[in-house]
Amino acid sequence: MPVVDVKNLEGKTVGQIELADDVFAAEVNSHLLHEAVRHHLAGLRAGTHKTKDKSEVSGSGKKLWRQKGTGRARIGSIRSPLWRHGGTVHGPQPRSYAYALPKKMILGALRSALTTKLAQEKLTVVDGWQLESHKTKPLHAALMKLDGEAKTILLVEAGENVNLERASRNIEGVTLIEPARLAPYDLLRHDRLMLSREAATRLSGALSGAKSENGSAQAAPAAESAAEAKTAKPAVKPAKKPAKAAPKAAKKSAGAKKTPKKPKAKKD
Repeated sequence: MPVVDVKNLEGKTVGQIELADDVFAAEVNSHLLHEAVRHHLAGLRAGTHKTKDKSEVSGSGKKLWRQKGTGRARIGSIRSPLWRHGGTVHGPQPRSYAYALPKKMILGALRSALTTKLAQEKLTVVDGWQLESHKTKPLHAALMKLDGEAKTILLVEAGENVNLERASRNIEGVTLIEPARLAPYDLLRHDRLMLSREAATRLSGALSGAKSENGSAQAAPAAESAAEAKTAKPAVKPAKKPAKAAPKAAKKSAGAKKTPKKPKAKKD
């Protein structure tokens, strides 16, 4: 498991933390990263583009001249797309560019992005964002001590922190986000990633694919009981259902046919 130093706001190492292998040391999939970024940017598009068609542009609907006899091309309206200031044919209309992407692909891209940050040594774990005030100057000084070269920094904090939120929103290039709202696009767009200790623990637990010991222990007895139920024989045999009565047509034998009646003799 990768081990990362934990620093305080003074830039000093105060401990270490172990991160999950399948989250911060996973295989980097560039295709998943591309699809996740494309999906995120498509959802940000406003889609408010609009052109006017023939029925929406201004102009009279009167026929300009008669259909035949003038020698000119036939025309029905001044708003025709063939004319200047006429309507637009098949122009863009307001729509949403967002589309669905499987959750497994997004989570896989998030693991790849976190692994890339750790491999490039652009990930910092902070003991906590305990700020005494909401002023920008103390936070800016702390960020300079942690990493003064990064132009853009992504801060990840678990839970509500009013001082951090107010102090970070006035610094250019600094973005604050919760672990549940973290996206691969945010990680790739910022030069430096700074996680609190609690946020790093939450990401390791939420994105890890390993099963917990309690879950595996509970699943084993259930499987055994299901196997025993299949192999065990019932103690009492079920009672046989009474045979259905044969239909009347089956009771009559094929040979038992009615003898034809003899015709009566006619009297003279």
